Amino acid sequence: MCLFDPKSEVDREMCSIIGLCGKEKTLFEMKEALEKTHTRGPDADRMVEVKGGWIGFNRLSIMGLTEAGMQPFELKNDKNEITLSCNGEIYGFRPLKEELIAKGYNFKSDSDCEILPALYMEYGTKMFGMLDAEYALILYDAAKDSFVAARDPIGIRPLYYGVTAEGSYAFASEPKNLISLTDKIMPFPPGHYFEDGKFICYRNISHPEKMHQDDIEEISVNIHDLLIKGIEKRLDSDSPVGFLLSGGLDSSLVCGIAANILDKPLETYAIGMDIDAIDLKYAREVADYIHSNHHEVIISKQDVIDALEPVIAALGTYDITTVRASIGMYLVCKAIHEQSDIRVILTGEISDEIFGYKYTDFAPNAEEFQKEAEKRIHEIHMYDVLRADRCISVNSLEARVPFGDLDFVDYCMAIDPEKKMNTYGKGKYLLRHAFEKDGFIPENILWREKAAFSDAVGHSLKDDLAEYAENAYTDEEYEAGIEKYSHAKPFTKESLLYRDIFEKYYPGQSEMVKDFWMPNKNWEGCNVNDPSARVLSNYGESGE
Repeated sequence: MCLFDPKSEVDREMCSIIGLCGKEKTLFEMKEALEKTHTRGPDADRMVEVKGGWIGFNRLSIMGLTEAGMQPFELKNDKNEITLSCNGEIYGFRPLKEELIAKGYNFKSDSDCEILPALYMEYGTKMFGMLDAEYALILYDAAKDSFVAARDPIGIRPLYYGVTAEGSYAFASEPKNLISLTDKIMPFPPGHYFEDGKFICYRNISHPEKMHQDDIEEISVNIHDLLIKGIEKRLDSDSPVGFLLSGGLDSSLVCGIAANILDKPLETYAIGMDIDAIDLKYAREVADYIHSNHHEVIISKQDVIDALEPVIAALGTYDITTVRASIGMYLVCKAIHEQSDIRVILTGEISDEIFGYKYTDFAPNAEEFQKEAEKRIHEIHMYDVLRADRCISVNSLEARVPFGDLDFVDYCMAIDPEKKMNTYGKGKYLLRHAFEKDGFIPENILWREKAAFSDAVGHSLKDDLAEYAENAYTDEEYEAGIEKYSHAKPFTKESLLYRDIFEKYYPGQSEMVKDFWMPNKNWEGCNVNDPSARVLSNYGESGE
């Protein structure tokens, strides 16, 4: 089945954006700051001076792109003038575009993002609650002589901010853009917009207003249909699309569903260590089952060590589990960039936060399970979503995350947590059960236990990193080294190594990440000193 009408071409792109609500920086300085994320948009760049400051844009071509779709967009009428840059995908934008055309607006391109200045003119900041999108944007409102910035409710698209020495707010896609502009850099809160010096929440998707009481079969049908719709939306691309396939449940489902939708073989990619990769055989089994063109990237201990510093520099984090899991993702995306013409990558992130990790099997009750899920979704922009964005974008690819579809997340977060808890003898039971009848993936993969991503790439990956860190410091150097830090204080030689590398590129910016991602130490069975699921007593066969 061919899902998309080839005549309905859309201008879409991954990019980098920057904005400064002031004039204290020169055009050269602003272009220099934007250039630091050149890999996010290597095809073109543009910096626009507005009365109140600057707005800039780097562009990576994804779909049917024309010069008319180049940003920043500028829309002027007799009432106002709007200048806007957006890094995003606006799903279901066509009905909004038709509505705006009926109101007298004209559009020069087929870009989904070109509707945003007109939408803002019509609805102001109310527009953010209307969008089915993953996006980060910066706009200048000439009538108010003020800037507005906003970010999607999950934080799929990155955005950071800081305040210059002169008191002006600066915004950019990545912290590296802001290093030269401001002393303190923080992540822009997802589901918020900034206006007149204030951050205002327009949607808190991590906290449902009420739980629905659907029974398990209704829940399964809704999970099934919403995830398929989320994947359908994200397959729309004129550029070749690739799929990360680990052999675990989440990435396998994305690939299996996509293979059922499209009328051509998928391009799937798996990565593993050269000696003990767990998941390569499972990924190969899925690839054979769905008849994809499958590619394996095999890496060595030296590849892992060599990638460590570039990965931390790209990520802007020192978090242990994020760094470990990023090594494999970074290297497989590097191979995709170097060996193919693929520009869009679909991944399986965000499922764990919704349906549970291995450690959430230890949740003492449904209320605690729900609180943990809400915490994880609220903070995911600093961890797994950050990992997916940076590892993919630093290799000039665009990440698309179907499990982060707003309708899907909104529904799943409101499922009665009693039904999401692992009382079935199998984690993520609801997700598995939802696709039990379709046969999109092999049955043994559908019911296979999860392996931690870094372990799945190879048990030795984690061990190699720990060994490398152990040899980097004497015990005395370690004790002295951890005393340099007060926020998110390192607690192993590995965590100290990551923090020291992080400080080399982002000195004094540790608060960009809240803390270390760890299991909930307040739960019995979870008071561990390592984030890997491998250290939990219930890991079991997931490591096989």
